[in-house]
Amino acid sequence: MAAAKKRSLWGYFGITLRGICMGAADVVPGVSGGTMAFILGIYEELIEAIRSFNFRFIKTLLSFQFKQAMDLVSWRFLGALVLGILIAVLSLARVLAWLLENKPVLIWSFFFGLVLASVLIVGRNLERWNLPAIAWTALGTLGAYFLVGTVPVKTPEAPWFIFLSGAVAICAMILPGISGSFILLLLGKYAYVLGAVNERNFLILSIFAAGIVFGITSFVRLLSWLLRKHRDLTMSLLTGLMLGSLRKVWPWKRTVATIVDSHGQIIPVSQVNILPSHWSVEVTTAVILAWVGFMVVLCLEFWAARQKVHDRGLKERAR
Repeated sequence: MAAAKKRSLWGYFGITLRGICMGAADVVPGVSGGTMAFILGIYEELIEAIRSFNFRFIKTLLSFQFKQAMDLVSWRFLGALVLGILIAVLSLARVLAWLLENKPVLIWSFFFGLVLASVLIVGRNLERWNLPAIAWTALGTLGAYFLVGTVPVKTPEAPWFIFLSGAVAICAMILPGISGSFILLLLGKYAYVLGAVNERNFLILSIFAAGIVFGITSFVRLLSWLLRKHRDLTMSLLTGLMLGSLRKVWPWKRTVATIVDSHGQIIPVSQVNILPSHWSVEVTTAVILAWVGFMVVLCLEFWAARQKVHDRGLKERAR
Protein backbone atom coordinates (compact mmCIF):
# COMPACT_ATOMS: atom_id res chain seq x y z
CA MET A 1 0.00 0.00 0.00
CA ALA A 2 1.25 3.47 -0.86
CA ALA A 3 1.98 5.73 2.09
CA ALA A 4 -0.76 8.08 3.10
CA LYS A 5 -0.32 11.68 2.04
CA LYS A 6 0.89 14.02 4.77
CA ARG A 7 -1.16 17.20 5.07
CA SER A 8 -1.27 20.29 7.23
CA LEU A 9 -4.28 21.10 9.39
CA TRP A 10 -5.45 23.43 6.61
CA GLY A 11 -5.08 20.56 4.14
CA TYR A 12 -7.38 18.34 6.22
CA PHE A 13 -9.85 21.22 6.49
CA GLY A 14 -9.89 21.20 2.68
CA ILE A 15 -10.66 17.47 2.75
CA THR A 16 -13.59 18.15 5.11
CA LEU A 17 -14.92 20.76 2.68
CA ARG A 18 -14.70 18.17 -0.09
CA GLY A 19 -16.62 15.78 2.17
CA ILE A 20 -19.37 18.38 2.57
CA CYS A 21 -19.66 18.59 -1.23
CA MET A 22 -19.79 14.79 -1.48
CA GLY A 23 -22.40 14.53 1.28
CA ALA A 24 -24.60 17.14 -0.37
CA ALA A 25 -24.43 15.22 -3.64
CA ASP A 26 -25.11 11.85 -1.99
CA VAL A 27 -28.40 13.05 -0.48
CA VAL A 28 -29.94 13.75 -3.89
CA PRO A 29 -31.15 10.88 -6.12
CA GLY A 30 -29.39 11.13 -9.48
CA VAL A 31 -26.24 12.88 -8.24
CA SER A 32 -23.22 10.78 -7.26
CA GLY A 33 -20.85 11.48 -4.40
CA GLY A 34 -18.29 9.56 -6.45
CA THR A 35 -18.70 12.16 -9.19
CA MET A 36 -18.00 14.92 -6.69
CA ALA A 37 -14.92 13.08 -5.37
CA PHE A 38 -13.59 12.83 -8.92
CA ILE A 39 -14.24 16.49 -9.66
CA LEU A 40 -12.46 17.48 -6.44
CA GLY A 41 -9.38 15.41 -7.28
CA ILE A 42 -9.56 12.87 -4.45
CA TYR A 43 -11.27 9.92 -6.15
CA GLU A 44 -8.32 7.56 -6.51
CA GLU A 45 -6.96 8.53 -3.09
CA LEU A 46 -10.39 7.71 -1.64
CA ILE A 47 -10.39 4.28 -3.28
CA GLU A 48 -6.90 3.49 -1.97
CA ALA A 49 -7.72 4.85 1.51
CA ILE A 50 -10.72 2.53 1.83
CA ARG A 51 -8.68 -0.34 0.42
CA SER A 52 -6.09 0.19 3.16
CA PHE A 53 -8.50 -1.35 5.69
CA ASN A 54 -7.42 -4.88 4.80
CA PHE A 55 -6.64 -8.20 6.49
CA ARG A 56 -3.22 -6.98 7.58
CA PHE A 57 -4.82 -4.03 9.39
CA ILE A 58 -7.33 -6.32 11.15
CA LYS A 59 -4.60 -8.80 12.15
CA THR A 60 -2.43 -6.00 13.59
CA LEU A 61 -5.41 -4.48 15.41
CA LEU A 62 -6.37 -7.82 16.98
CA SER A 63 -2.77 -8.15 18.19
CA PHE A 64 -3.37 -4.94 20.20
CA GLN A 65 -0.72 -3.08 18.20
CA PHE A 66 -2.97 -0.07 17.84
CA LYS A 67 -0.39 2.51 16.70
CA GLN A 68 1.08 0.14 14.12
CA ALA A 69 -2.43 -0.71 12.88
CA MET A 70 -3.40 2.94 12.45
CA ASP A 71 -0.14 3.61 10.59
CA LEU A 72 -1.28 1.07 7.97
CA VAL A 73 -4.43 2.99 7.04
CA SER A 74 -5.34 6.48 5.84
CA TRP A 75 -7.49 7.24 8.87
CA ARG A 76 -6.80 10.98 8.95
CA PHE A 77 -7.91 11.43 5.35
CA LEU A 78 -11.04 9.29 5.80
CA GLY A 79 -11.85 10.86 9.16
CA ALA A 80 -11.77 14.39 7.73
CA LEU A 81 -13.78 13.29 4.67
CA VAL A 82 -16.44 11.39 6.66
CA LEU A 83 -16.79 14.38 9.01
CA GLY A 84 -17.65 16.59 6.03
CA ILE A 85 -20.09 14.02 4.63
CA LEU A 86 -21.89 13.73 7.98
CA ILE A 87 -22.10 17.53 8.34
CA ALA A 88 -23.72 17.77 4.90
CA VAL A 89 -26.12 14.85 5.36
CA LEU A 90 -27.32 15.94 8.81
CA SER A 91 -27.66 19.62 7.89
CA LEU A 92 -28.92 19.40 4.32
CA ALA A 93 -31.20 16.33 4.35
CA ARG A 94 -34.25 18.27 5.53
CA VAL A 95 -33.57 21.24 3.23
CA LEU A 96 -33.06 19.07 0.15
CA ALA A 97 -36.13 16.99 0.96
CA TRP A 98 -38.19 20.23 1.05
CA LEU A 99 -36.64 21.54 -2.19
CA LEU A 100 -37.24 18.25 -4.03
CA GLU A 101 -40.88 18.34 -2.96
CA ASN A 102 -41.60 22.04 -3.46
CA LYS A 103 -39.09 23.33 -6.05
CA PRO A 104 -38.18 20.23 -8.10
CA VAL A 105 -37.50 22.01 -11.41
CA LEU A 106 -35.07 24.48 -9.84
CA ILE A 107 -33.11 21.93 -7.79
CA TRP A 108 -32.91 19.43 -10.67
CA SER A 109 -31.74 22.22 -13.01
CA PHE A 110 -28.86 23.01 -10.68
CA PHE A 111 -27.85 19.36 -10.47
CA PHE A 112 -28.21 18.91 -14.25
CA GLY A 113 -25.54 21.58 -14.66
CA LEU A 114 -23.37 19.83 -12.06
CA VAL A 115 -23.54 16.44 -13.75
CA LEU A 116 -23.11 17.83 -17.29
CA ALA A 117 -19.90 19.59 -16.30
CA SER A 118 -18.77 16.44 -14.48
CA VAL A 119 -19.12 14.41 -17.70
CA LEU A 120 -16.76 16.80 -19.49
CA ILE A 121 -14.21 16.75 -16.67
CA VAL A 122 -14.16 12.98 -16.21
CA GLY A 123 -14.00 12.41 -19.98
CA ARG A 124 -11.08 14.81 -20.19
CA ASN A 125 -9.07 12.56 -17.86
CA LEU A 126 -8.72 9.85 -20.50
CA GLU A 127 -5.24 9.68 -22.01
CA ARG A 128 -6.70 9.01 -25.45
CA TRP A 129 -10.06 8.40 -27.08
CA ASN A 130 -9.96 5.27 -29.24
CA LEU A 131 -12.49 2.69 -30.40
CA PRO A 132 -12.49 0.62 -27.16
CA ALA A 133 -12.88 3.81 -25.10
CA ILE A 134 -15.82 4.94 -27.22
CA ALA A 135 -17.40 1.47 -26.99
CA TRP A 136 -17.14 1.37 -23.18
CA THR A 137 -18.49 4.92 -22.94
CA ALA A 138 -21.48 3.91 -25.08
CA LEU A 139 -22.02 0.81 -22.90
CA GLY A 140 -21.95 2.90 -19.73
CA THR A 141 -24.31 5.48 -21.23
CA LEU A 142 -26.88 2.88 -22.26
CA GLY A 143 -26.59 1.04 -18.95
CA ALA A 144 -27.14 4.16 -16.86
CA TYR A 145 -29.88 5.47 -19.18
CA PHE A 146 -31.98 2.33 -18.77
CA LEU A 147 -31.11 1.92 -15.08
CA VAL A 148 -32.39 5.37 -14.13
CA GLY A 149 -35.60 4.64 -16.04
CA THR A 150 -36.28 1.58 -13.90
CA VAL A 151 -39.46 1.82 -11.83
CA PRO A 152 -38.83 1.89 -8.04
CA VAL A 153 -40.39 -1.07 -6.26
CA LYS A 154 -42.08 -1.61 -2.90
CA THR A 155 -39.70 -3.53 -0.67
CA PRO A 156 -39.62 -4.85 2.94
CA GLU A 157 -38.43 -2.82 5.92
CA ALA A 158 -36.80 -5.80 7.65
CA PRO A 159 -33.28 -5.30 9.10
CA TRP A 160 -31.72 -7.69 6.57
CA PHE A 161 -33.07 -5.64 3.67
CA ILE A 162 -31.91 -2.35 5.24
CA PHE A 163 -28.44 -3.92 5.54
CA LEU A 164 -28.57 -5.10 1.91
CA SER A 165 -29.75 -1.66 0.76
CA GLY A 166 -26.77 0.00 2.43
CA ALA A 167 -24.34 -2.46 0.84
CA VAL A 168 -25.76 -2.04 -2.67
CA ALA A 169 -26.18 1.74 -2.40
CA ILE A 170 -22.60 2.38 -1.29
CA CYS A 171 -21.24 0.35 -4.21
CA ALA A 172 -23.20 2.66 -6.52
CA MET A 173 -22.40 5.77 -4.50
CA ILE A 174 -18.66 5.38 -4.95
CA LEU A 175 -19.00 5.17 -8.75
CA PRO A 176 -19.10 8.50 -10.62
CA GLY A 177 -22.42 8.71 -12.44
CA ILE A 178 -24.26 6.10 -10.38
CA SER A 179 -26.19 7.69 -7.53
CA GLY A 180 -26.43 5.65 -4.35
CA SER A 181 -29.48 7.69 -3.41
CA PHE A 182 -31.15 6.71 -6.67
CA ILE A 183 -30.35 3.04 -6.03
CA LEU A 184 -32.09 3.49 -2.68
CA LEU A 185 -35.02 4.96 -4.58
CA LEU A 186 -35.11 1.91 -6.84
CA LEU A 187 -35.00 -0.32 -3.76
CA GLY A 188 -37.87 1.67 -2.22
CA LYS A 189 -35.74 2.83 0.71
CA TYR A 190 -34.79 6.44 -0.12
CA ALA A 191 -37.63 8.12 1.80
CA TYR A 192 -37.29 5.52 4.56
CA VAL A 193 -33.57 6.20 5.15
CA LEU A 194 -33.95 9.97 4.70
CA GLY A 195 -36.73 9.86 7.32
CA ALA A 196 -34.41 7.94 9.66
CA VAL A 197 -31.79 10.69 9.25
CA ASN A 198 -34.30 13.47 9.96
CA GLU A 199 -35.82 11.57 12.93
CA ARG A 200 -32.37 10.51 14.27
CA ASN A 201 -33.44 6.84 14.26
CA PHE A 202 -30.05 5.43 15.20
CA LEU A 203 -31.15 1.77 15.10
CA ILE A 204 -32.08 1.94 11.41
CA LEU A 205 -29.05 4.09 10.64
CA SER A 206 -26.72 1.64 12.42
CA ILE A 207 -28.03 -1.30 10.39
CA PHE A 208 -27.74 0.76 7.22
CA ALA A 209 -24.18 1.84 8.16
CA ALA A 210 -23.18 -1.80 8.76
CA GLY A 211 -24.32 -2.60 5.22
CA ILE A 212 -22.30 0.35 3.92
CA VAL A 213 -19.13 -0.91 5.63
CA PHE A 214 -19.63 -4.42 4.24
CA GLY A 215 -20.38 -3.20 0.72
CA ILE A 216 -17.60 -0.67 0.42
CA THR A 217 -14.82 -2.89 1.79
CA SER A 218 -15.69 -5.69 -0.63
CA PHE A 219 -16.38 -3.62 -3.76
CA VAL A 220 -13.54 -1.12 -3.53
CA ARG A 221 -10.87 -3.76 -4.15
CA LEU A 222 -12.33 -4.58 -7.54
CA LEU A 223 -12.57 -0.90 -8.45
CA SER A 224 -9.01 -0.24 -7.30
CA TRP A 225 -7.73 -3.10 -9.47
CA LEU A 226 -9.62 -1.81 -12.50
CA LEU A 227 -8.24 1.71 -12.08
CA ARG A 228 -4.68 0.37 -11.76
CA LYS A 229 -4.80 -2.19 -14.57
CA HIS A 230 -7.36 -0.78 -17.03
CA ARG A 231 -7.58 2.92 -16.18
CA ASP A 232 -8.64 4.30 -19.56
CA LEU A 233 -11.35 1.71 -20.13
CA THR A 234 -12.64 2.15 -16.56
CA MET A 235 -12.72 5.92 -16.97
CA SER A 236 -14.54 5.50 -20.29
CA LEU A 237 -17.20 3.37 -18.59
CA LEU A 238 -17.55 5.89 -15.75
CA THR A 239 -17.91 8.74 -18.26
CA GLY A 240 -20.72 6.83 -19.95
CA LEU A 241 -22.43 6.14 -16.62
CA MET A 242 -22.48 9.84 -15.85
CA LEU A 243 -23.69 10.74 -19.34
CA GLY A 244 -26.57 8.25 -19.12
CA SER A 245 -27.54 9.50 -15.65
CA LEU A 246 -28.47 12.90 -17.17
CA ARG A 247 -31.82 11.28 -17.97
CA LYS A 248 -32.60 11.22 -14.25
CA VAL A 249 -31.66 14.82 -13.50
CA TRP A 250 -33.50 16.43 -16.43
CA PRO A 251 -35.60 19.12 -14.69
CA TRP A 252 -38.93 18.88 -16.54
CA LYS A 253 -40.91 15.69 -16.03
CA ARG A 254 -44.45 14.42 -16.21
CA THR A 255 -45.54 11.83 -13.65
CA VAL A 256 -47.43 8.92 -15.20
CA ALA A 257 -47.69 6.58 -12.19
CA THR A 258 -47.52 6.91 -8.40
CA ILE A 259 -47.69 4.78 -5.26
CA VAL A 260 -48.64 5.61 -1.66
CA ASP A 261 -45.93 4.66 0.84
CA SER A 262 -46.40 3.37 4.40
CA HIS A 263 -46.58 6.97 5.71
CA GLY A 264 -49.37 7.94 3.32
CA GLN A 265 -47.11 10.01 1.05
CA ILE A 266 -47.58 9.89 -2.72
CA ILE A 267 -44.34 8.73 -4.41
CA PRO A 268 -43.83 9.02 -8.22
CA VAL A 269 -42.74 5.66 -9.64
CA SER A 270 -42.81 6.45 -13.36
CA GLN A 271 -41.94 9.75 -14.99
CA VAL A 272 -41.16 10.86 -18.54
CA ASN A 273 -38.92 13.78 -19.50
CA ILE A 274 -40.62 16.63 -21.31
CA LEU A 275 -39.80 20.11 -22.59
CA PRO A 276 -41.34 23.13 -20.85
CA SER A 277 -44.61 24.08 -22.55
CA HIS A 278 -43.67 27.78 -22.73
CA TRP A 279 -40.92 30.17 -21.67
CA SER A 280 -41.49 31.57 -18.20
CA VAL A 281 -39.72 33.05 -15.20
CA GLU A 282 -39.26 29.53 -13.83
CA VAL A 283 -37.61 28.36 -17.06
CA THR A 284 -35.28 31.38 -17.02
CA THR A 285 -34.37 30.68 -13.39
CA ALA A 286 -33.83 26.99 -14.18
CA VAL A 287 -31.44 27.81 -17.04
CA ILE A 288 -29.51 30.22 -14.80
CA LEU A 289 -29.26 27.60 -12.05
CA ALA A 290 -28.05 24.96 -14.53
CA TRP A 291 -25.35 27.38 -15.64
CA VAL A 292 -24.46 28.12 -12.00
CA GLY A 293 -24.18 24.37 -11.33
CA PHE A 294 -21.95 23.97 -14.39
CA MET A 295 -19.67 26.79 -13.25
CA VAL A 296 -19.58 25.49 -9.66
CA VAL A 297 -18.05 22.26 -10.92
CA LEU A 298 -15.45 24.10 -13.01
CA CYS A 299 -14.57 26.29 -10.03
CA LEU A 300 -14.31 23.25 -7.75
CA GLU A 301 -11.99 21.55 -10.24
CA PHE A 302 -9.85 24.71 -10.43
CA TRP A 303 -9.72 24.88 -6.62
CA ALA A 304 -8.83 21.18 -6.38
CA ALA A 305 -6.04 21.62 -8.94
CA ARG A 306 -4.59 24.52 -6.94
CA GLN A 307 -4.84 22.43 -3.76
CA LYS A 308 -2.90 19.61 -5.46
CA VAL A 309 -0.14 22.05 -6.39
CA HIS A 310 -0.13 23.38 -2.81
CA ASP A 311 0.09 19.85 -1.33
CA ARG A 312 2.87 18.94 -3.78
CA GLY A 313 4.81 22.04 -2.73
CA LEU A 314 4.47 21.16 0.97
CA LYS A 315 5.66 17.63 0.25
CA GLU A 316 8.73 18.84 -1.68
CA ARG A 317 9.65 21.33 1.08
CA ALA A 318 9.35 18.57 3.69
CA ARG A 319 12.00 16.44 1.93
